[in-house]
Order: sequence, then structure tokens, then C-alpha cells
Amino acid sequence: MVTRVLTIAGSDSGGGAGIQADLKTVGALGGHGMSAITALTAQNTVGVSGVHPVPVEFVRLQIETVVDDIGVDSIKTGMLPSADIVTEVAATLAGLGSTPIVVDPVLTAESGAVLVEGSAERALLEQLIPRATLATPNAVEAGRLVEMKIESVADQRTAARRLVERGARAVLVKGGHLPGEVATDVLLVDGKIHELTGPWLDAENTHGTGCMLASAIAYHLGTGEDLVTSATLGKAFVSGAIAAGLAIGAGPGPANPFWKTKL
Repeated sequence: MVTRVLTIAGSDSGGGAGIQADLKTVGALGGHGMSAITALTAQNTVGVSGVHPVPVEFVRLQIETVVDDIGVDSIKTGMLPSADIVTEVAATLAGLGSTPIVVDPVLTAESGAVLVEGSAERALLEQLIPRATLATPNAVEAGRLVEMKIESVADQRTAARRLVERGARAVLVKGGHLPGEVATDVLLVDGKIHELTGPWLDAENTHGTGCMLASAIAYHLGTGEDLVTSATLGKAFVSGAIAAGLAIGAGPGPANPFWKTKL
């Protein structure tokens, strides 16, 4: 049976990140992607012009309607623009038992635009991240969540441990935003640190990489792979997407999840 992945996230009208990137990633890997949209955004490669949150009740209805009929093998969450939406998503997902959940705590766009209310950060930490199979913050997001500046792999390890102390079950602190010849993601699972390394790619077209990574990991968890394997496969997938990034628009273009089909 095809692997069914539900993404709960915001829509990117430019098609590079958010729901659009999630669905492309799941499809490229051979799965069936489903969506519950939490916010509409007006954005392109230059920046975000506007954000329109979806009513909380309708976010829940989307999730329940998909799950009741199609079912779900894994879940990925991305942009959750308000504390009310975080609370509703956490409560709704609580009824799905052991279904793997990957939480990508999206706080800002790559352009720097703020995408969530400040109160949503606390709700993520207190209500959703503790329910997640894995949280996948980048260095900036992890730093905000644990109130520290992350400038090295050692800092990534510290941030991962602090997030676990605050309730996370497993954490992947991504290092793609840090300088260096090697891009290292720090994965903390069951008290053990795993360093996932790859070449740091000097690429401009990287929009949506965080969404793609979390979705790829969710897909592999949905097939039954363990966390370390899923994260390793997800990192390799995103490295390929970055190398094949699309130079479209006046600003940084998106990574290309269809890199194996040479779109």
C-alpha cells in the first residue's frame, strides 16, 4: 500500500516551501501526500507580502476528514501561525496513537518575515513538540526555542539536549545555516548523539529545504524506517534537491524535490 503522509502547514503561493514543497517531496519519494492548510501566504522569491491564518475549527476539520477516510501513516507539521492553532493541532493529533509525527517549528521565512505569533512558540514547546516523534529546528529556530545563540556543532548538541530537557522526545538540529565546508545536522535520539554530515553546498536556490527535509523524514518513518535511517535518507534527499535548485524569480529560488526526474 502507498505510504500516506499528512502535512499540516501553511501554503506558499510561490510554490517553493510549505504545503507545496511537502506534497512535492512526498510524491517524489513515491508516497501519497495529503494536506491540512493552516495559513495562506502571499509570497514569492523576494519575500512574504501577507499571511492569512485559517480558522482553527477548519484546520481541525481538514485533519479529521482526511484521517477518517484515507488514513495516515505519518504526519509532518510546519507553519502553525497562532497558539490557538498549535493547541488545536496538538489536541487533534493526540487521538492518533503511535502515528509518527515530525514537527518542523517554522518561525520565520528565509526572507526574515515573521510567520507565527510570539505566543505560538511557547505553545509549540509545551504542547506539540512533546508529542512529536522528532522535532527538526534549524540552528536559528533551535536557538530561539532554548534562548541561546548557535554557532557551532557543540552548540547544536547543547540545544538538542536542552530541547529534550524541555520535553522533546528526539531532536534534529540542522546546521545548514552555519558556516563551514561541512553541513552537520545533530540528531539526539534516546540520549545518543548522531552527527549527520554532508558537503556544505554553496547554492542560492535553497528555499523550502526545511520543509522538504521534515517531509522526507516523515515519509520514511511512515514506511517503517527508524529515526536515524529516516533522518539520514532525508538529508541525502535534500542535498540532491539543493544541488538541483531552480533559478526562478528575482530572489533565491527553491530547492528542487524532483531532482531525480531532472525537472
